[in-house]
Amino acid sequence: MFSWLARIVSACLRPVRRYARMSKDDFDDAAAAGDALVWHRDLEKHSRGEFSFAVVQANEVIEDQSQVETGADGVFVGVYDGHGGAEASRFINDHLFHNLMRVAQENGSISEDIIRNAVSATEDGFLTLVRRSYGIKPLIAAMGSCCLVGVIWKGTLYIANLGDSRAVIGSIGRSNKIISEQLTIEHNACKEEVRRELRSLHPEDSQIVVLKQGTWRIKGIIQVSRSIGDAYLKRPEFSFDPSFPRFHLPEPIRRPVLSAEPSVCSRVLKPNDKFVIFASDGLWEHLTNQEAAEIVHNNPRTGIARRLLMAALNEAARKREMRYKDLQKIGKGIRRFFHDDITVVVVFIDHELGGKKVTVPELSIKGFIDTVGPSNFRNLRGLE
Repeated sequence: MFSWLARIVSACLRPVRRYARMSKDDFDDAAAAGDALVWHRDLEKHSRGEFSFAVVQANEVIEDQSQVETGADGVFVGVYDGHGGAEASRFINDHLFHNLMRVAQENGSISEDIIRNAVSATEDGFLTLVRRSYGIKPLIAAMGSCCLVGVIWKGTLYIANLGDSRAVIGSIGRSNKIISEQLTIEHNACKEEVRRELRSLHPEDSQIVVLKQGTWRIKGIIQVSRSIGDAYLKRPEFSFDPSFPRFHLPEPIRRPVLSAEPSVCSRVLKPNDKFVIFASDGLWEHLTNQEAAEIVHNNPRTGIARRLLMAALNEAARKREMRYKDLQKIGKGIRRFFHDDITVVVVFIDHELGGKKVTVPELSIKGFIDTVGPSNFRNLRGLE
């Protein structure tokens, strides 16, 4: 049975390579907005509603990667916030969705455990790449990525998270007011509960979390406690010697310091659930959950991800006592001193479309059906 499914999926996925990456030319024109580092797709369809997508680059090489996949019965969103370089986030962008498809086809459904297994397979694959590359490119062992995944499958929303990206759902409450609810648990040493967890797991290590220049860091180096990659903090064979002072540890690790186990949750979507915001931590540094939800609720759908991005960039500029107009003149690399790479995806949920056949645009590949087999799946990914 699986070999039959595998043959079909293999054939169906051949067109993916054509659409697997989006360049600036594939996004809506950002030059008109005056910021050459912003790209966006203002509004696209999925089978149960619409979505909006926006990205801003701050680093010399963008480390955020992202994707949206839509099909007849499902929507997949991935936001991958890399650190130490872009290799880990690119790898996730290339492999996680396909790992999910493979595991889901083997089991005939989507579940929390299946998503966990897909994340685990992606981690294993990247560590294999690190092992192969370490001799000629040792710094790949210091590359990692946060990983935020959302899957809407037959009326149920699944969320998986490693790191400090965030998913927030907007629901209508009393008096037609929007209520924001954070769906993700953030794995960041700035959280007291994360520091407690690390100390309980490593009671013999007084330096497991260190307050460094006002910021809590694991081993004095990294803020996130869960990630894909960061092999040097998971496997002793990838430890750095003193010639790499930024990543050198005084003593080799005896067991993994970071984890690749995602926090996973699911909920059946209710009629008052209207949209989900998926974003890397760069957005949430400048906007609260409620502020973001109110912006989405109180404005037209078209361009809403870009509107959230602009709100964050204006706030980043204000904090530095400047105007966004002045921030636009600052190039990539130096821009990182003012804000992070930011990815925003807003997925609208139109419950009245449930059970109806919805035509998605022609840009398509094959993917989900009722048992997670072949069907139309279109692909929209963030920048390299």
